[in-house]
Amino acid sequence: MKKFIGLLILTFLFLVPFEVFAEEKLPTVQLRVLASHIANKIVTEAVNNCATRGYLVSAAVVDRNGNLAAFLRNPLSGPHTIKVSQRKAYSSATLRAATSQMGARSDLSFAPDILLIVGGVPISFSGIFYGGVAVSGARPDIDEECAKAGLDAVADIMDFVD
Repeated sequence: MKKFIGLLILTFLFLVPFEVFAEEKLPTVQLRVLASHIANKIVTEAVNNCATRGYLVSAAVVDRNGNLAAFLRNPLSGPHTIKVSQRKAYSSATLRAATSQMGARSDLSFAPDILLIVGGVPISFSGIFYGGVAVSGARPDIDEECAKAGLDAVADIMDFVD
């Protein structure tokens, strides 16, 4: 019996270090970024969707950190649409929410580069967050619909990304 207990203790002492190392956290994290052709397709489809409705807009895609990944402007859209679309996209990406859901967040009104105007949508496929897309130049509700149309244009591709 003593030999059995001794063998059991030895086995335990031998296997415990492997268990500890197996649970060790990796020193890095995996980050996924939209390929440039996907980001470009999103803004292209967003601008085209608004154009078919008669609106002259700009569209921007930013990565998860708010850095510009793609931008497209109808040459006849107002110059203000450039910065507005980028700030809406930045807001939806950094807050991970549609700008239409942030109107009541008065605490964000003084946050740098945050723009609480409808038209920005976070980019997320299959539970993976990529950034934000936004449109400016139409009515705010139309801006959001056009941004979503841009996302819909790549949904079939992105839903199968592993």
